Amino acid sequence: MKIYTMQSTQKFPISIAELWQFLTDPKNLKVITPEAMGFNTVSGDERDMFPGQIIQYTITPLFGIKMTWVTEITHVMDQKYFVDEQRFGPYAFWHHKHFLKEIPGGVEMEDIVHYKVPMGILGQAVHPFLVKPKLQEIFDYRTQKLTALFGEF
Repeated sequence: MKIYTMQSTQKFPISIAELWQFLTDPKNLKVITPEAMGFNTVSGDERDMFPGQIIQYTITPLFGIKMTWVTEITHVMDQKYFVDEQRFGPYAFWHHKHFLKEIPGGVEMEDIVHYKVPMGILGQAVHPFLVKPKLQEIFDYRTQKLTALFGEF
């Protein structure tokens, strides 16, 4: 069993409260997801993030195939971190930690994703040229979008 990790760090010249407010509103996930992903929230975005929250989306990650992705917000510490875990969806395992830290002149956001691709050895074989680049593309888009919204540090 192979667990992959993707990590990214970004700094913004805004307050931790401003970034936290944006990130913990599930409706904003669509804002920071590439349009090509066909991302739409089906349920669970009626409230700001809380532990135990179940959010259901539809996505079209590859080849125009529409699928359902269900995540649970498992941990939340106000203006410090939150964790989302996939319950059903495209990955065999998905655990995404979001950390915020106040720094001089702004805030630093760090994301750490641990994930496992489905289909065993076949999934591992396609990971380097299909899954990993797609995930990197999504994170790169999010980085660009957040920079456009909040500025660059």
